[in-house]
Amino acid sequence: MSTVQSVDRALDLLEALAAHGGEAGISELAAATGLPYGTIHRLLRTLLDRGYVRQESDRRYALGGALVRLGGVAERMVGVWAQPYLQRMVELSGETANMAVLEGDFIVYVAQVPSPRRLRMFAEVGRRVLPHSTAVGKVLLADRPDTEVASLVGRTGMPRRTANTITDLAGMLAELERVRERGYAMDLGEEELGVHCLAVGVRDGARMVAAMSVSGPAERIDALDREELAAGMRKIARDFGAELGGALGSGGR
Repeated sequence: MSTVQSVDRALDLLEALAAHGGEAGISELAAATGLPYGTIHRLLRTLLDRGYVRQESDRRYALGGALVRLGGVAERMVGVWAQPYLQRMVELSGETANMAVLEGDFIVYVAQVPSPRRLRMFAEVGRRVLPHSTAVGKVLLADRPDTEVASLVGRTGMPRRTANTITDLAGMLAELERVRERGYAMDLGEEELGVHCLAVGVRDGARMVAAMSVSGPAERIDALDREELAAGMRKIARDFGAELGGALGSGGR
């Protein structure tokens, strides 16, 4: 099926705005998309009228509020699609499995399948936390350039959640490099004492769109073979990413 050029170009503009942190000028959009200025102006007028873009007082353009409504619905749908894959992670580990995304500067938990064990960990769906002290946050930050990570933690700070929390930028950048090298992240009591967590990324093609994790009491997580668990989780995350990419590419399931 052939694509509709104007729709492709409008989506290119929205993605370019997102890549620039949600706000950009016409020249930045032209450089990012390769579109002529006149085409950009025409597309932006339509997006402005529909609320998907807004114009700031300095004449720069920003993502609009209409996207929040779509994003909320899409987030709930992705959480539903993730359930069978999270269930596989529970079966693999015996522990609670979660999925989270990076929204702005915060990690938001969007899906969970609890462990069948009586003593188990819960991260409430909808809970928002800063990324520096969680395994899911580290996985998602590790996919970003160090300059972007520095900007984010510069805005939010790195408050100490426990005695184990990394609270300085140099320490976090070194930790993120370890995440990139081994392909998974750990939270060793950094968000909550006595709770350990292992997380892997979910990719929709080239983009990392979410993180999946298993969490439980420290002694139970530490008793698992970390590399074997991470390998199994990466396989499940790849399977989910392939389904998610196919669903988005075809306009739905």
